[in-house]
Amino acid sequence: MDSTSIITQVTNPKEEEIISCSQDKVSQCNISLKKQRNRNIFSSLFCCFGNYNVEPPSSNNNTGLLPPLVEENGGIQKPPAKYLLPEVIVSDYGKKCVVIDLDETLVHSSFKPISNADFIVPVEIDGTVHQVYVLKRPYVDEFLQKMGELFECVLFTASLAKYADPVADLLDQWGVFKARLFRESCVFHRGNYVKDLSRLGRELNKVIIVDNSPASYIFHPENALCIFPSIDKNEKGNKKQNENAFKPRRYSESIYGSCAVLV
Repeated sequence: MDSTSIITQVTNPKEEEIISCSQDKVSQCNISLKKQRNRNIFSSLFCCFGNYNVEPPSSNNNTGLLPPLVEENGGIQKPPAKYLLPEVIVSDYGKKCVVIDLDETLVHSSFKPISNADFIVPVEIDGTVHQVYVLKRPYVDEFLQKMGELFECVLFTASLAKYADPVADLLDQWGVFKARLFRESCVFHRGNYVKDLSRLGRELNKVIIVDNSPASYIFHPENALCIFPSIDKNEKGNKKQNENAFKPRRYSESIYGSCAVLV
């Protein structure tokens, strides 16, 4: 196994292809990101749950049978008997579900030494232990703490659990993530690891995914808040700006019509 393959590979290295985000909302998201590089992740996210009243597009939500999973070799996996997430716990009743990516969203990881790494995580691959150097995104601690207060938070990464799980242990000191989903929970679609939100077991109009890669949420672009990768000199901003982003806002019943036009 290639050591780098344990970390998020949205595009499979064997079948690299350019993702053409033909859906209008994904295209708008990418264009908007280029125009607003210095807008931080916090402001964008909380704007998504602002006071909007837009009817969601028709969807299957969480009813009916799950669509089949596809293996990397093209075969069909046996569909899971249950949804990916457990039942909502009592303390999260009424909260929207925020699905958060790991690599290039919350952290940046590398097999090459990084002098100022926040974590160094040992990962065993084919009998050899490799050191993974991890940098946290600026203000990620404040972000996670506030997210945990307001939403049901789920970590969903296309990386392997042997790497992502120990990183999440070090990163999430407050138990913000009520569940962790890894590569095996993704759908392999046209050479890409896609996070299918319809498999979560939550109402789609109350789910948002925070991710740096449009390929990850190509099934549900209306639910996505796309952001720049975590290594961005313009991301840090100033303390006052980030504090203001955490001020309470009114939430709409549906996320549709909010995220796609504000990121």
